[in-house]
Amino acid sequence: MPTTFQEIPRNRPTTPLLDRAGTPAGLRRLAEAELETLADELRLELLYTVGQTGGHFGAGLGVIELTIALHYVFDTPDDRLVWDVGHQAYPHKILTGRREQMASLRQKDGIAAFPRRSESEYDTFGVGHSSTSISAALGMAIAARLQKSERKAIAVIGDGALTAGMAFEALNHAPEVDANMLVILNDNDMSISRNVGGLSNYLAKILSSRTYASMREGSKKVLSRLPGAWEIARRTEEYAKGMLVPGTLFEELGWNYIGPIDGHDLPTLIATLRNMRDLKGPQFLHIVTKKGKGFAPAEADPIGYHAITKLEPLNAPKAPPKAPGGPKYSAVFGEWLCDMAAADERLVGITPAMKEGSDLIAFSERYPKRYFDVAIAEQHAVTFAAGMACEGAKPVVAIYSTFLQRGYDQLVHDVAVQNLDVLFAIDRAGLVGEDGPTHAGSYDLSYLRCIPGMVIMTPSDENELRKMLTTGHLYNGPAAVRYPRGTGPNAPIEKNLEPLEIGKGVIRRQGSKVAMLVFGVQLAEALQVAEKIDATVVDMRFVKPMDEELVREMAASHELLVTIEENAIMGGAGAGVSEFLARENVLKSVLHLGLPDVYVEHAKPSQMLAECGLDAVGIEASVRQRMALLGL
Repeated sequence: MPTTFQEIPRNRPTTPLLDRAGTPAGLRRLAEAELETLADELRLELLYTVGQTGGHFGAGLGVIELTIALHYVFDTPDDRLVWDVGHQAYPHKILTGRREQMASLRQKDGIAAFPRRSESEYDTFGVGHSSTSISAALGMAIAARLQKSERKAIAVIGDGALTAGMAFEALNHAPEVDANMLVILNDNDMSISRNVGGLSNYLAKILSSRTYASMREGSKKVLSRLPGAWEIARRTEEYAKGMLVPGTLFEELGWNYIGPIDGHDLPTLIATLRNMRDLKGPQFLHIVTKKGKGFAPAEADPIGYHAITKLEPLNAPKAPPKAPGGPKYSAVFGEWLCDMAAADERLVGITPAMKEGSDLIAFSERYPKRYFDVAIAEQHAVTFAAGMACEGAKPVVAIYSTFLQRGYDQLVHDVAVQNLDVLFAIDRAGLVGEDGPTHAGSYDLSYLRCIPGMVIMTPSDENELRKMLTTGHLYNGPAAVRYPRGTGPNAPIEKNLEPLEIGKGVIRRQGSKVAMLVFGVQLAEALQVAEKIDATVVDMRFVKPMDEELVREMAASHELLVTIEENAIMGGAGAGVSEFLARENVLKSVLHLGLPDVYVEHAKPSQMLAECGLDAVGIEASVRQRMALLGL
């Protein structure tokens, strides 16, 4: 197996068994003795594929054996297989007839980064956000019962995703309705897995066997006739299992817990899945895997190799060095967080399992007692922040735009209604590229604008971001700063911690006839266009409270207003401009440029912006078309 980047195949490897197992039906025609060789071939194919396209990496390597075993034992797609999040679904895609399409992975008009129902009948549930699989599989299991179908429902969930409340809600519900379903916990980090090994694998085979299940059911029938006897026997069994396996929590919830077993031991996996396949009621299988299995750098650094970029050929000529760009917006946030923490001991930083992505690494090291990673629990993160704010702390919640959607009720009910001092640092706002619509931050301006008391800011560059974070931190109430993925225009950053005047925009260029009101990072593109059409450009800065005086001034002195934002047009910042003009009874031609009322499919960010008309070319074309219509 490859152990270094240099050993990753740059040419497609020879894979005779994988060639035969192009679909689950083909896989099931292989002899069981051939499957371990197939696993080696599939791992090589995955390394080759991701090396060609880039993408999620370590998680897929860790579930090679599990993916093979599931499609070998279960009758997919009739049996419903639901992957949580989908980071680990590339081997599944390869084995379900999409091997030749993997070269288009995450590219415009190519296959998606995550399972998608419209892409394949084997993708039974579209995912992208964490912790949905158990609820979805439970719904499928109950639907099968209502339809008198014997098809199975299987959810595969990781130990990280199991931290979310939604997963536990489903775990609690399934025994209540006695659902015939299987949950597989793919554990690659939890400490409860330390006793995995030969004895544990042997016990799993025994506890999942039909013989054991029959004995258990027979004993239940006999002992249930004696007052209290069955309850005593059940408790004795539970405690005996608890001494050997770590499943007491799941047993208490009403699940038949099996494991932990080695998730890379194919014979054990297949035997256990066969045993559990026809068991009735909620079944829970705990497997232990190694993220990045078979690739030494990913095994050693599973976080760093969660995803990789496209690998260049080994002998490819070196590309000329790129011109130095600005820092990433997340890095600007991370530096500000440390600086403000030094200046204000009340500041605390909160993240729902996105320390690296949101760049809280330095903060977590410098201020460990003021850093809180609440795991994949966005709702809890928001209410936790509200509770801290009640006691005088100044919480900063670092969260991706798409994930804040999960904590919306808590944002409204627990933070805003009580007017608490919580600052939301909203990363990945707007279009994020290859991960597609599940990860795009397309709606935050729309869903925040309607909340009374919120201050909402949209920085146009790195320096503006730093100033707005300070503004939000010092504001007495809920505030949000939304900023995009990636780097900015490399604006000089002032290191002081001076706030902006709330609700005040600034004119960046004076022109005539057309005024472009920009909310966010399209300011650079607007300035390019303005030079060609002699337009005024306004950096609005604040979506709420909006600089109404400035909007009124622009409406009075220009014949066309153009609003620009990387957010849904419906309910967005531009809609706020039109609402204000309507309240003022000002009749003015307004052109709204933003994200259309569709899910913008995955592609490179520049391609997505061009498709939405939010690059300089698109903005100019739209504005000229409206100017022509108005005779300007």
